[in-house]
Amino acid sequence: MKIYNSITKKKERFITIEPNKVKMYVCGPTVYNFFHIGNARTFIVFDTIRKYLEYRGYEVKFVQNFTDIDDKMIRKANEEGTTVKELGDRYINEYYKDADALKVDRASVNPRATEYMGKIVEFVKDLVDKEFAYEVDGDVYFSTKSFQDYGKLSGQNLEDLQAGARIKVDERKKDPMDFAIWKAAKPDEPAWESPWGLGRPGWHIECSCMAQDILGDTIDIHGGGMDLAFPHHENEIAQSESKTGSKFVNYWMHSAYLNVDNKKMSKSLNNFITAREALEKYDAEVIRYFMLQAHYRNQLNFSVDLLESAQASMDRLYNAVNHLENLFDKVERELLNEEDEKFIKILEEHKGKYIEKMDDDFNTADAISVLFDLVKDINININVNSSKALIQSTLNLLRELGKCLGILQNTTKGSLEDEIEELIQERQKARKDKNWALADKIRDDLKERGIVLEDTPEGIRWKKI
Repeated sequence: MKIYNSITKKKERFITIEPNKVKMYVCGPTVYNFFHIGNARTFIVFDTIRKYLEYRGYEVKFVQNFTDIDDKMIRKANEEGTTVKELGDRYINEYYKDADALKVDRASVNPRATEYMGKIVEFVKDLVDKEFAYEVDGDVYFSTKSFQDYGKLSGQNLEDLQAGARIKVDERKKDPMDFAIWKAAKPDEPAWESPWGLGRPGWHIECSCMAQDILGDTIDIHGGGMDLAFPHHENEIAQSESKTGSKFVNYWMHSAYLNVDNKKMSKSLNNFITAREALEKYDAEVIRYFMLQAHYRNQLNFSVDLLESAQASMDRLYNAVNHLENLFDKVERELLNEEDEKFIKILEEHKGKYIEKMDDDFNTADAISVLFDLVKDINININVNSSKALIQSTLNLLRELGKCLGILQNTTKGSLEDEIEELIQERQKARKDKNWALADKIRDDLKERGIVLEDTPEGIRWKKI
């Protein structure tokens, strides 16, 4: 398996710190609003990477933080007349609702910055003691010049970064590029005790502290949107490696923007729709398909037409699933014959190609193409002369490969069975209540759909005709 490492700017063979175990940290949301589908792309991308790593046999410890204290949260809480904690609690719950709906697996750990204040203070104190940071009037700044490798993620030296940055002038700082790791308290803002007086942490230090505390000094993968590479991830590297003396992250991964009219989707540009709004119009699997049809490092343009196209593509994939499910009920032969065995080998070839594409820096776009090649072969080769064993193996493979992408997991057959069982229970109640007209209507409606009810000593059974 190879991963494109943002810090080396090349694909590298993936070698974990511990055999078959992956320590993975992905920057999560600042919880002051619903997340938009631009954010959702990052969540879906790294959820897919995690799913695939687990599919390949790795045990993944996946950490995604919640930033539940920052300027935006304080401002929003003041506007609403609520507390920062109440605001954070509310939008963390809303995050889970939308992420669950998008079939994003929950993280192994979801740390909140406010739960780590004691450890963050210790982290900052250690940097001050080692002279990588300094205090001015209750603020603590990290000295970028004290870290020789500053700029190695962005690929620029400190002078180039300084020349290109829009930096608020602060005469108290030793260097314009120095950044706050602890901020002195302002009136009516949440604050915590520290050796430098009441205050709160800077954003960058929160992730460094939580990642190190949960995953250790060196982690396998750190991910996030490409907008976080500088300064957030650059500053994380400087803080963490200054404190521990160890390499912070072995593989840096960054997902590209989701654009609207070729501009980055963002709350500041007000050109976004929330994930919740998108889910009201489109199935989660359609949204996931849309996000994954491009490689995660390629920018993707959002449009209704492209979502409609994703819907049509998902319909084609599900037509294959439904075709196989219907065939399974019709065919009589149970076991594989020689012809079926040949197609089993074709299935294995498709699976091998899929793994080859995903092993190459999680190339979901090419992996999806393999799924369509598989569907084409299914349509040509599987028919009423096939065996139940072959049909089931083919169905299993479609769902197995789809599961890594978070698609092809809806079970239309299961929902039909649930519906029929509910109607049978409704008919039983009608008979008990001597409502013979309703009982007969339910029976006749089911018969029109090809479902026949049979009374047996074990109760009511149904079968398709």
